[in-house]
Order: sequence, then structure tokens, then C-alpha cells
Amino acid sequence: MTVLAPGAYDRIRTDAIGRIERDRLDPAADVDGVRAAVVTAVEGYQRSAHLGDGAALRDPSDMVARLLRSITEYGPMTELLARPDVEEVFIEGARVSYIDSSGRLQGLSAPATEDENRQVIDRLLGGTQRHLDAGNPLVQARVLQGQARLTAAIPPVADALSATIRRHTLRRETLPGLIERGTLTPAAAGLLWAAMQTTSGVLVSGPPGAGKTSLLSALLAAAPSSHCIRCCEEIRELHVPLAHGSFYEARPPGMDGTAEVSLRDLVKFVLAMRPDHIVVGEVRGSEAFELTRAVNAGCGFSCTVHANSARDALNALVNAAIMAGENVQEPIVRKVFASAIDLVVHCDLEDANRADPAHGLRRQVMEIIAVVPSLHDDFSTEPIFARERIGGPLEWTGILPPTTDHIERALPRELTVRDLLESGSWPR
Repeated sequence: MTVLAPGAYDRIRTDAIGRIERDRLDPAADVDGVRAAVVTAVEGYQRSAHLGDGAALRDPSDMVARLLRSITEYGPMTELLARPDVEEVFIEGARVSYIDSSGRLQGLSAPATEDENRQVIDRLLGGTQRHLDAGNPLVQARVLQGQARLTAAIPPVADALSATIRRHTLRRETLPGLIERGTLTPAAAGLLWAAMQTTSGVLVSGPPGAGKTSLLSALLAAAPSSHCIRCCEEIRELHVPLAHGSFYEARPPGMDGTAEVSLRDLVKFVLAMRPDHIVVGEVRGSEAFELTRAVNAGCGFSCTVHANSARDALNALVNAAIMAGENVQEPIVRKVFASAIDLVVHCDLEDANRADPAHGLRRQVMEIIAVVPSLHDDFSTEPIFARERIGGPLEWTGILPPTTDHIERALPRELTVRDLLESGSWPR
């Protein structure tokens, strides 16, 4: 690694950027021109250093390469963002760390400055309609050709630049694929496949990074091609080929504070498009209240929610709907969801300190519960599958979900829910 005199990099980079702006060069289109400006800036610094103004660079070519990465690519993060095994990147001021498939948090060894990291964020946002500035100090956007979700904040909201770049898989998730990775057992996957053949309500819960979106993608892939599926997301993460239906992404307010399209707006909008199944990628706010209208319209629905258990997920959904401020009492909201949600699937991920680096971080379904009719205000549930710990068996409790008759009406005549749970096989 080249040892730099204090301030040498910033001084040369400022000079190079000044030349690029003066000549109106486009870093993405005029790489040769940018390279020439960088070389000129480095040579100018070396001449000044030899005359006593600063310490000369030991390796000018290394400085040229570093500046080119900073200006035309993603600086010190260029190689990091190209690595397929990197799941999340965290930026806090000048500090960059990341989590790879092993689940361990590691620091980026290449030196970086906060200005460089801010430039990386601005470059990532350059291909979107979203901006990070004093008027919009918080931003979320799809970046890296739709392969990642960027969440970023700047002062005064944060003490310094604070950002997370979360990669999501673009592979086509399927229930058989999740079985191969140990996320599900064949019997549990068979039950979920059967639920998706009809207008069931399936809630997927878990902590961040537990694989909720991957499981939701697999559920959508299992739905009949004749079902009209409408998917609403704050930031697009679902990538499932739909024979009938479409995807919709929320839009933040414009520079003048208008033209916002919220997730709640999208859920309300798709209700008018004759959906068989409404999907909300992640429920966090008032869009939960619109789901109460959806279930009353007879639509099936699926969504994800952050929670520590399957039962906690039910309460989280109710709380989100109440916070919409529609002056609807909690028992009413709870009653609506109790009648509409059939299954809750809870996912979890392995502690990174216990993960086997050779096999990566395990993400598994920990429990599947059924919501059953209740005579009181709280939810009543029955466990259908349970796993005591990550790596342990996901076992059927022997209980059939109360919607078994409803599900079986959508299955081939010779197939029953009990057959699926006992044999672990279904039409694929």
C-alpha cells in the first residue's frame, strides 16, 4: 500500500476534479479524458513536491489508479461491490465494513474518506430518480442494476454519512430450492404450496436478513399462473416472473414536496385491479390498514413483517394498521386479520459467531402456525410445524390447519393436506 503524505490524496483529488469540471468531462463516458486530467494532477503534485511543497509520492501510478477508481467507479468499494458473496455493506463516515456469506462483519482494508464514500453514494443514486441532499437527508433506492437496496442518511439527521447497501438475490427462488438449502422440509413446503393454490392469507415474519423476501418469492412462484398477483413494495426486491399481474414501487415526494406515491397508495390502487392475491413486500406502516380492506374484498394476501416470533408478527401487523390513524378500534382490526390470516411462517438466521464459514450463514423456517377461530379478542393459534433451534429438525406437530377443507377444494381431487404433510411430495 502506498504511504501518502498527510493531505496528499485530498489535494490531488481536488485538483483532478477541478480539471474534470472545468473541461466538462463525463466520468462515465470520457474515461480517457478523466485519466488525462488525473495524470496531469498527479504530475503537478510531484513537481510541487520536488520543489519542497509536500512529500513526493513513492508510487505515482498507484495514485493514478486509486483516483480513477474514485472518480470513474466506486473508489475503494469498487471490488467490494462486485463481489457476489458480499451481502451487506455499511458506511459510517469514512469507515466501511461489510458482511459476506459467512455472516461475519469485516472492515474494508483499502483507505477511504467520507467525501469519497459520499461520492460513491451519489454515483449509485445517479441511475435513479432519488436524491440525497439537504432537502432530502434520507433516501432509499434500488441500485447496482436492481441488485441491491441502498438506505442512506446525511447530517443533520445523522452525525455523518450513514448508509447500508443490502444485496438481494436475483435468482429465481422456489420451494424446492429452499428445501435443498435446508430452509424448509418437504412436508412444510408442501403445506405452503397448497396454501398458495387458493386465496389464503400468509404472513412471513423474522428479523432483518432472515430470508423473508426469499421465502415470499418462493411462495409467489408456487401460485397458479392463472392467479392475478399484484405486488407492492417500498423498494423493489421481489423478482418473480408473473404470468398474470405486475409489480409496483412507491415513489418519494419530488423536489417540490408533491407527487409522492406511498405504499399505502399502491395497496389501495391495486384493489381496483381485480387481484386474486395482493403482496406487500414489507409492512411497516399505514399500508397495513389498507390490507384490512383487501381481505374484506376476498383477496388472498401475503406480506412480510419484522418480528421475533410468529405470534409477535400478528400483533405487529395489528399495531401497524392502528397507527394509520383511521380511528378504528384495535379489537375490530384484530378480528379482521384473525379471519383473514391463515398461516404465519417465522424465519430466523444463525448467529454469525456460530456459523460454519465453509457452509455460510444458515437461514431457516423456525415455525409455521395456523390462526384459528377465537372466542376472545386475542389471536388464537395452533402450531403446525416447529423447530427448536437453527440446525434442528422442523417437525410436523400432527395438527391440520383449520382451513384444510378450503385448501383442499383448490387441490387435485386425489390430493389431501394430510397426504402432503405425511409424504412431503406435491405436484411441481
